[in-house]
Amino acid sequence: MRPIYRALGIAAGLLLAGLGSAQAATEIEFWHAMSGALGERVEELVKKFNESQKDFVVKPVAKGNYDEVLNATIAAYRAKRQPEIVQSNERSFLTMVNSGAIVPTSELMAQQGHPIDVSKFIAPVVSYYAMDGKLQAMPFNSSTPILFYNRDHFKAAGFDKPGATWQELEPQLDAIKAKGVSKCAMVLPGDYEWSFLENYSAVNDIPYATKRNGMDGLDTTFVFNKGKLVGQVERMKRLVSSGVMQIAGQGIIPTQLFTSGECSSIIASTAAHAAVVAAAKFDWSAAELPYEQGVTPKNSVIGGAALWTLKGHTPEKYKAVAAFYDFLAKTDTQVWWHQATGYVPVTTAAYEAAKAQGYYQKNPTREIAVLQLMRGTPSDNSLGFRIGNSNQINVAIMEEVSAAFLGKKPVQQALDDAATRGNESLRRYEQLNAGKK
Repeated sequence: MRPIYRALGIAAGLLLAGLGSAQAATEIEFWHAMSGALGERVEELVKKFNESQKDFVVKPVAKGNYDEVLNATIAAYRAKRQPEIVQSNERSFLTMVNSGAIVPTSELMAQQGHPIDVSKFIAPVVSYYAMDGKLQAMPFNSSTPILFYNRDHFKAAGFDKPGATWQELEPQLDAIKAKGVSKCAMVLPGDYEWSFLENYSAVNDIPYATKRNGMDGLDTTFVFNKGKLVGQVERMKRLVSSGVMQIAGQGIIPTQLFTSGECSSIIASTAAHAAVVAAAKFDWSAAELPYEQGVTPKNSVIGGAALWTLKGHTPEKYKAVAAFYDFLAKTDTQVWWHQATGYVPVTTAAYEAAKAQGYYQKNPTREIAVLQLMRGTPSDNSLGFRIGNSNQINVAIMEEVSAAFLGKKPVQQALDDAATRGNESLRRYEQLNAGKK
């Protein structure tokens, strides 16, 4: 062979070898519901994983909000074009588990040589996504509500900080309004069913539904229309009616009414930290959720989402999924994610690592949610909520409670009607999923 042809042959061989090497990496898709700054953090997180090794490539794909991601996933699965990983919120747990379309995370990780010890996860996080001690999904972005407050406003009204109990906090909010310190003492969050009702029940250790809030079976029944929660909604109505607590108008994000200084406080997800830090031009801080006087408060419960693995893919694809989940569970990754987003670390090791770094000394409000989640031992009432048709039921509950706020119904009737509508939806879900978890 002439030298020039030999050289061309060697070059072609090297080129083909290079192409073969590039093609060797297994690619998987990760559909998510993060946008804005959080979407950027997801891109950064995935980039960190992709650059940490050469065997796998994760491709993040933003698909809209949680409902849009779920709808897109259902359509893709029916067309046999589903992604390997999909992010779905905690409300959709039963929908995902009973779909027959998922590979349980503990099963996947054990098969791929990355067994998961659920005892290393923060209890209220793992209880949402585990059945019989085995994770069905990989905890990803977990949050819990805390009380953000304007220090300047509270000091102007004569208070160093918000009271720990509702009996202490209510008079403070009334005083802020009466003294004209701000236009509203508190703004009602858009997700108040989660923050003011579910978390109120968990923290005050009262049942929201039977069967440990649905953890023990589909035949659960709502009981939130009995007991202390009625008083909580009565309180909310009084605060709204007196103008002490404001409902944000259409198109207005409640958090913006706080960060603009118009309202003095808001109970919001700890993930609101980024927005508060970026926009608040005043001295602010945060505190744990208020509870009823005389109660030993329990842990709050989480919101957020987890990552689900879908069926119908090759063994190589599942190796990639397991490697990505293993990366997510690493302490260094968890610490970075926690600090970059405001979501809580999902493992105790990550919390301890962040604490050892002195992160909470510099950012004390970032520790509040973790301490609140880890407070005491979860009871039957604070393990979490496992409700079928959860998204639709939450809409019904908020419609009824809003009717009470507007004076269209007495509070007790509104809660009775909400429980009735919710229980009807639960029975439909139970019939549709008879014999399942």
